[in-house]
Amino acid sequence: MSSIDFDLYLVTDRQATAGRDLPWVLEQALEGGVRAVQLREKDLGGGALLELARNMKRLCDRYGAELFINDRVDVALAADAAGVHLAANSMPLAVARGLLGPDRKIGVSTHSAAEVRSAGEAGADFVLFGPVYPTSSKLAFGDPQGPAALKAVTDAAAVPVFAIGGIKPHHIPEIRAHGTARIALISAISETPDPKAAARDMLAALRA
Repeated sequence: MSSIDFDLYLVTDRQATAGRDLPWVLEQALEGGVRAVQLREKDLGGGALLELARNMKRLCDRYGAELFINDRVDVALAADAAGVHLAANSMPLAVARGLLGPDRKIGVSTHSAAEVRSAGEAGADFVLFGPVYPTSSKLAFGDPQGPAALKAVTDAAAVPVFAIGGIKPHHIPEIRAHGTARIALISAISETPDPKAAARDMLAALRA
C-alpha cells in the first residue's frame, strides 16, 4: 500500500503569492486542508533556505502536514522534513535514499512515461507528471502533455501520480476521468485572493 496519504501537493514560490508573505499564504492553505507542501525556493542559499524550512516545518507540524524540500537532501535532514523532491538534474534517487534512509519520502518530477517508469523502478514514493495544461512555470518542459498522456502514464505507473501544470478547478473532473485524483499546484492556490478557500475548493472537487 502506498504511504502517500495526501491528494493535493502545494508547491511554493515566493514570487507567486500576489505580493503576500509566503508563511501567511502557506498557513491559509493549511487551514484550507492542504497536508503536503514542497518548499521550492531555488534562489535561496543554504542558510536562508534552512531557516525558512525550519519555519515552514513548525507551521506544517501545527496542521499535521508533511514538508518536502526541493532537491536539498541536506536541508531536508537538518529541518527534519518528511522528505525531498527531486528533478531530472538532481542527485540520483538511490544516492538520496541512502542519505535519507528508508523512512523519509522521495517525490520525483517527470515529463514522460519513461521517466515515470524509471522513477518507480528506482524507488520513488510518488511522481509529478506534467505539464498537463499550459502554464508559464513549465515553459522549459515543452508543450502541455494533455490529459490523454496523463491517463497513459497513470494506468502504467507503479507509484502514485500527481498531475501538475496549469491546473484550475474546472480541470479537476477531466483529470479524475484520466487516471488520477492527485494534483500538485502553485498559483491556483498561492496567487488567489483567498488561498484557504482555493485549497478547500480544490480538495472538495478532488474528493467529490
